[in-house]
Amino acid sequence: MKKLYGDDRRQILLQKIKTSSAPLTGSELAAFANVSRQVIVSDMTLLKAKGEPIIATSQGYLYLSDRATEEISQIIACKHTKEDTERELNVLVNAGVTVKDVVVEHPVYGELTAGIHVSNEQEVERFMQRVRDTGASYLLELTGGYHLHTITAPNAAAIERAVKAMREHGFLLEETE
Repeated sequence: MKKLYGDDRRQILLQKIKTSSAPLTGSELAAFANVSRQVIVSDMTLLKAKGEPIIATSQGYLYLSDRATEEISQIIACKHTKEDTERELNVLVNAGVTVKDVVVEHPVYGELTAGIHVSNEQEVERFMQRVRDTGASYLLELTGGYHLHTITAPNAAAIERAVKAMREHGFLLEETE
């Protein structure tokens, strides 16, 4: 494909993200537009600044369509070791929820949030493989395993299943009396 330029490129990339059923990585978009990944990062920043609801996740770029606003969400408090991360994520997605993000409270920087956006076991596996490939640390390592997740689902029943499953696996942090 020939190289795309400026606003034309951004409009074509926007349409590609809007119509994709899965996240698209910066590298995939760069190859499509015949530009560098850094140009894609810049393009996504410019599109976000114009109000486009694009988010960068560990899986790639997503366009938040209207259906995302129909979902319900809940924040849950969790605690586990880094070795239990994959199991925790699978417990959540198998209950029918999407794990939107992870949040920790850092003593210097305050609240740190990172997008995860996994909805099924395959996405969890890709996320975990990316962590392994990059040697990245988990945010929970900064806080002794304590963290929050924003989970989303199409209905309250899925949220309730997820909370129950997290409790049963010992991952849910609950108030003690």
